[in-house]
Amino acid sequence: MAIDFGRVLTAMVTPFDDQLNLNIPVARKLARHLVEHGSDGLVVSGTTGESPTLTEKEKIDLLRAVVDEVGGKATVVAGTGSYSTAASIALTQAASKVGVDAIMLVCPYYNKPSQDGLYNHFRVIAESTHLPVMLYNIPGRTGVNLLPDTVLKLAEVPNIVAIKEASGSTDQATELIRRLPEGFAVYSGDDSLTLPLLSVGARGVVSVVAHLIGDRMQELINAYTSGNPSLAAKIQSRLYPLMKGMFIDTNPVPVKAALNQMGWNVGGTRLPLSGLSPDKEAKLRELLKSHNLI
Repeated sequence: MAIDFGRVLTAMVTPFDDQLNLNIPVARKLARHLVEHGSDGLVVSGTTGESPTLTEKEKIDLLRAVVDEVGGKATVVAGTGSYSTAASIALTQAASKVGVDAIMLVCPYYNKPSQDGLYNHFRVIAESTHLPVMLYNIPGRTGVNLLPDTVLKLAEVPNIVAIKEASGSTDQATELIRRLPEGFAVYSGDDSLTLPLLSVGARGVVSVVAHLIGDRMQELINAYTSGNPSLAAKIQSRLYPLMKGMFIDTNPVPVKAALNQMGWNVGGTRLPLSGLSPDKEAKLRELLKSHNLI
């Protein structure tokens, strides 16, 4: 199964109002803005979208709004994975009805399955849908690392076609790229590793910082893929402080704070996440000023 997810996919925040209810009008506006400023696709209701604290109805309402706003203009990837295989299948099937282009499945968190458990979890969800599947490995948040051998087996499932690799290990990403079949796309799950992983064959990045600088992330990737790695390195170096600044606290707390400082009014984060401390808010403001974002 072939699908072009694009090079820059933004892991979109979920906007809330002052009562922390879903804010669909801002979600529509933000989705359109991101696609108009560098995003080839949007990952909706993923980690950055606070998926663990969204109800299934909220996730479907959000997906429906984003598909309606940017469907056909950008790839819409629905985060439908969780720690429950059955619940992930149900959400995947519901998401497919609203017209998303693909689904993203995070490794089950908290219950820490074996590699065999991971394989069967992803396999049965993929077999329940016609949609292309992007795996999502982020052991720092799930407590389990999806190993290259397991990904290689999963690549034999026809509609499992990509992985967001956020282990933070260039060695692991290199091993994946070296061994996976041609056409299986590996995406950096860390903005700061975008260029290093491009250099070993990654397709692109699933980005947080692209909320703020999506056009510049496209410039970085275009510089590298057009044969100008020295320019790409200069862009990466210039953007690096901003990339790291989005992780001065638990994602998506900093990026939501940044968007709010820029006037987007995306609201706060739902408990158990809480807002930035005053000193971190001040540091973030200075960082945004230094990049001419406010």
